[in-house]
Amino acid sequence: MSNLEFLMPLSVFIGLAVFWYIVIKYITDYLLKRKMIEKGYVNEEGKALFKEEDVKANKFAALKWGLIAFFGGLSLVLIEFIPFGPESPLPYGLVILFVAGGFLVYYNIVKKENEKNQ
Repeated sequence: MSNLEFLMPLSVFIGLAVFWYIVIKYITDYLLKRKMIEKGYVNEEGKALFKEEDVKANKFAALKWGLIAFFGGLSLVLIEFIPFGPESPLPYGLVILFVAGGFLVYYNIVKKENEKNQ
């Protein structure tokens, strides 16, 4: 038995905790915005800002996840053709590098788009 067997349950727990944190954060932010608007704390300009913020945040969401899925899938295809041992960390490293590359491509696209719009 390996000394690292505790990493799998730990990583699953951390992943679930992060997932639930994000879900709860989005729900509570939505509820807070809605209550502020209902109680009249936000005027029409503030309502427009809330809507504008949501549109900006979601404008490139599909592009981001598409690039990440593309580069992650590309890494899996590449792993299929590279010989490696059963205890090799090579597949994990390749997936991480390709997904990071997808994020960098996304960042550069959004950065250029924002510079063009200013």
